[in-house]
Amino acid sequence: MAAATLTAAVLFAPTTTAAPPGDPVPSVIAAMPAGASPKVTITRSADGWAFGTAVAHGAPGTDKMPDGWLFLAERTPKGWRAALDGQQAFAELAAKSPLVNVVEKPLFAKQNGTQAGGDFRTGMALPWATGQTWAMPGGPHGWAGAPRPWSSLDLAGGDQRVRAVRAGTAYTMCKGWVRVIHDRGYATDYYHLWNNINVNGVPVAAGAYLGDTGTDVTCGGSALGRHVHFALRQNSAYVDIAGHSIGKWTPANGGAAYQGSALHGSARVYPGGSLYNYGALGFTQGVVDTNGGGSVNKRSGPGTGYGVVGSVTDGATVTVSCSANGTSHTGRYGSTSLWNRLSDGTWMSDAFLWTGVNGPVAGNC
Repeated sequence: MAAATLTAAVLFAPTTTAAPPGDPVPSVIAAMPAGASPKVTITRSADGWAFGTAVAHGAPGTDKMPDGWLFLAERTPKGWRAALDGQQAFAELAAKSPLVNVVEKPLFAKQNGTQAGGDFRTGMALPWATGQTWAMPGGPHGWAGAPRPWSSLDLAGGDQRVRAVRAGTAYTMCKGWVRVIHDRGYATDYYHLWNNINVNGVPVAAGAYLGDTGTDVTCGGSALGRHVHFALRQNSAYVDIAGHSIGKWTPANGGAAYQGSALHGSARVYPGGSLYNYGALGFTQGVVDTNGGGSVNKRSGPGTGYGVVGSVTDGATVTVSCSANGTSHTGRYGSTSLWNRLSDGTWMSDAFLWTGVNGPVAGNC
């Protein structure tokens, strides 16, 4: 995949202006967790509205990482009403605010704190150019290290150019830290960057350049060696990255933070190993996992009573057209009688296919 650029996206870039009459900042700070060391930056304002970032700084060189939110504030007859993304009021304000553009509105509607479960499809690549191989110095761990959820991976190497894992809108939270809000309620964070882009609400394509791996800790935390601290969020909260598809790899938690592994088919990589970026897994696709390597048979119908019409190797990507019940089989994640009709008309058991969903991904046949 060729790297995307921000060309033309700048048409959506907001203009930083002075705050509207009265100061919305105290109301934004009041919406933040108690004890935060806040920095509120107003990036857009008009007609009694203000929009921007609210960051609770950590302490550089310590385990105290920053936390950050987008905010919206509306001036009412009783004063300013502010909400952070992740609060129901944020989605409500975003729906009517003139500061939120048509690209952002559907994305912000999902940023209401509601967590979805059972569907681990992301449509995301790894945060570097497809086809490159980088190292994974740190397996699943929390945004702030050991505390759960273990939302994050430490990634380094290659050409050091960090890229958006999926299309979305990008926001610079502070120096060295970029957040991209995607569809389906997801967002991704990229921290410790050098030369990060400086944007607020600019649409970016999958593969758009965000900055270079680095050791920046301007907003807090620590960094040992040049890397990107990559984190997964869903509906304005960090979530376990384990079980989600990122670049057709599925991270798995270990016994402690920074341990764990990443799985592609039956190939498992541990911290210190290398990950090849296969690109994003489509929402009706799966990665073949034979639970040991080799290949799995494809058949002319949904079950072993049908003839063998080919095979597919471990780690291959296949596209599912529809699904039906057939004979039961047991794979890495348990037993199932679900079979998938592939785009070439052949069938294979869902027991040997990672799709991110425990059920049909393209409807029933």
